[in-house]
Amino acid sequence: MSNTERASSSAAPGKFYPLVLCFFVGSGLAALIYEIVWFQLLEFLIGSTTVSLAVLLGTFMGGMCLGSLAFARIIPASFHPLSVYAAMEFGIGVIAILVLYFLPAATDLGASIGGQGFTGILFRALLCAAFLLTPTVLMGATLPCAARWIDSTPKGVSWLGIFYTGNLGGAVLGCLLAGFYLLRLYDAATATFVAAAINALCAALAFLLAAVAPHHASAAPTVAARSPLSLKSTAVYLTIAISGLTALGAQVLWTRLLSLLLGPSVYTFSIILAVFLLGLGLGSSAGSVLARSKRNSLILLGWCQFFLVGAIAWAAFSVDAWLPYWPVDPRLSTNPWLTFQLDLARCLWTVLPAASLWGSSFPLALAAAAARHKDSGRIVGAVYAANTVGAIVGVVSFSIILIPMVGTLWAQRILIAAAAISAMLILLATLRTDVSAAVRRAPIGAVLGALIAVPVAAAMLAYGVPPVPDELYAFGRRIMNPDYQPKMLYVGEGMNASVAVSEDQDRIRYFHVNGHTEASTSPIDMRLQRMLGHLSALLNPKPRSVLVVGFGAGVTAGSFVTYPEIKHVVICEIEPLIPQIVSGYFTGENYNVVKDPRVEIVYDDARRFILTSKEKFDVITSDPIQPWVKGAATLYTREYFELVKRHLKPGGVVTQWVPLYESTIDAVKSEMATFFAVFPDGSFWVNDREGGNDVVLFGQVDPTPINVDDVVERFDRIDNARAAKSVRDVGFVSAIDLLSSYAGRGSDLATWLNGAVINTDRDLRLQYLAGMGLNADIQYQIYSEIMEPRRMPTGLFVGSAETLAKLRNAIEISEAGSHVGPGGWQ
Repeated sequence: MSNTERASSSAAPGKFYPLVLCFFVGSGLAALIYEIVWFQLLEFLIGSTTVSLAVLLGTFMGGMCLGSLAFARIIPASFHPLSVYAAMEFGIGVIAILVLYFLPAATDLGASIGGQGFTGILFRALLCAAFLLTPTVLMGATLPCAARWIDSTPKGVSWLGIFYTGNLGGAVLGCLLAGFYLLRLYDAATATFVAAAINALCAALAFLLAAVAPHHASAAPTVAARSPLSLKSTAVYLTIAISGLTALGAQVLWTRLLSLLLGPSVYTFSIILAVFLLGLGLGSSAGSVLARSKRNSLILLGWCQFFLVGAIAWAAFSVDAWLPYWPVDPRLSTNPWLTFQLDLARCLWTVLPAASLWGSSFPLALAAAAARHKDSGRIVGAVYAANTVGAIVGVVSFSIILIPMVGTLWAQRILIAAAAISAMLILLATLRTDVSAAVRRAPIGAVLGALIAVPVAAAMLAYGVPPVPDELYAFGRRIMNPDYQPKMLYVGEGMNASVAVSEDQDRIRYFHVNGHTEASTSPIDMRLQRMLGHLSALLNPKPRSVLVVGFGAGVTAGSFVTYPEIKHVVICEIEPLIPQIVSGYFTGENYNVVKDPRVEIVYDDARRFILTSKEKFDVITSDPIQPWVKGAATLYTREYFELVKRHLKPGGVVTQWVPLYESTIDAVKSEMATFFAVFPDGSFWVNDREGGNDVVLFGQVDPTPINVDDVVERFDRIDNARAAKSVRDVGFVSAIDLLSSYAGRGSDLATWLNGAVINTDRDLRLQYLAGMGLNADIQYQIYSEIMEPRRMPTGLFVGSAETLAKLRNAIEISEAGSHVGPGGWQ
């Protein structure tokens, strides 16, 4: 072959690079659809916990690390990289479909092995990680695979950066497509098949391209390529590893803090992730252009780390001191899309600068390491692996260790310090590498001065980072317009939630989780919390055992300990800080429930606990957080209610809270229709003395009439005097008064519920429907619609004529007084 022919053959692949870029855009799009779907899947397999996020991100990073390292060592260089790439894309799609259908079954099957509590969570986490590892390994191998087809020249390395950028651009599209369209309007299966179809399309095009595009296997690595790492190479790998650590640690940290500010909905998670990926993509584009130039890539990599010190500090000041006090009230707009635009602006302000610098670091690290190997796949694999190893350490350390142990303030300071260390590593490498070049480009005196300036600047910035405002933990997105002037009694950051306790000027205490009020000692909240307990206990003729899902302020659980006949109360709570610390601020209202010898507290996801528990209960009551909170919708699914039904003893009853405020009509319909699909003879009861903001759903495993005489007799018994006082303390003067909160049967709402979305494990659309109602103020309209058919039912209540007449009169009086408008009750 002549020299001209060789040159032509060598240049031929370059004309196909734009088409390969399209593959990477599609690959990134599919990968982020899978990530969003898998996160939703992990929420009901592991629980809505930090562990779920750690497993998802850790497995993603770990799989890509293994894939990037293993590719060059396992796949022979003689194989056409595009054919291998096509096979991997096809494999990713097939395995993702298998994960969708087999992972839930495997987790349920293995639940009895793992047990409950921390051991059970750990077992489920490892099982989920094992399932997700295979497709993520293939994802990690795609970039080194394409790199083997690229020349190890500045131009070729630049194209690798462009491929990486295209992958991130596709990831942004995939994140938004899954979070705002596919899962909002369809389900996890639809989203998965869409992503698999994209993988299949990329695979087919890659196979076709492999048939016409030339590939010349590179020679085996030289002896020099296998020599010990130089100082420069060591600095590059350590720097890109620390870059991965700070990037993923910051993502975990910022997701937590921005969720306080924006509201922890599914849309917030998608917006934060999309902005983070956008920053990585923009930065990678800039880094690819710089890597193509004649500038010293090592020095440019060091500048990125130096500017990261300031960018991380910028984000810390933004979240802690600036954004919470922007003169903007997000509640003024009832249009959720306008609210999302405001949320997007705040995320861009906070996240984009640092994310762009992390994105630039990767192609610059590739360029700095490019001279080490002839095999481009090995170069990319090594740099990619170092980055992802750091990312895994960042995810695990910040989510599970640092934030719970030292808090978000010190976690932000640690991020700044880590970025400063990576900048100093590059400075040291610059000082020792190619002295003559270093003198020309970076005088030794300047480098030594920078070695002093960087830690000093980082220390000053870290010291100046302000703490997160206590009020942000309490009011979140309402911080500029709180409902009262609080006196903060407690703020704590647990592994799974940030909690706070506050008190207003009337000495009413409030319990907050992740910036949202979940319970209080106000009359309306006390009535609701005790209704959940006392309705359950009184409508079951012989309650002995109780399961309470969600501790809250402990008021609902405490209602049960007022009954001497109840022998065992199990409380399932995911965040240990709540029973251990928060309950102490409400001991008067919850009867110091955590100290009652009949009470057992299990720290685990409620679904997993019920699934693995061999015990059946007379009463199961659920007082979860708002369904728009990410992960909460798993406690409103048809499968969950069926699981609850199977764990009720004969005659057992279940109650479930449904909020009408901060919600939409479609969301409330979905919650009620899903419950009544499992308990078709169920009924609903309203807390209508203070505004009708809440509904209690009631179901029975064996539908039987409610004997009003028996309820009245039990209420008036001397041994139940403590329980009766507990009921009267919240405004119900008698058992008849409590029963008059009855509002209707599920069958009464058949027409209203027609066409409602049934919330299922595979289609958690409730959290997307509810997430549209954060600023909604239509609880009066919803209440009016569900109360329209209210009347004294036939056959539900039995008893003496006198007692039934009293109940009918009480319901009619309550119905006559239940005209509500924005100004209050008439």
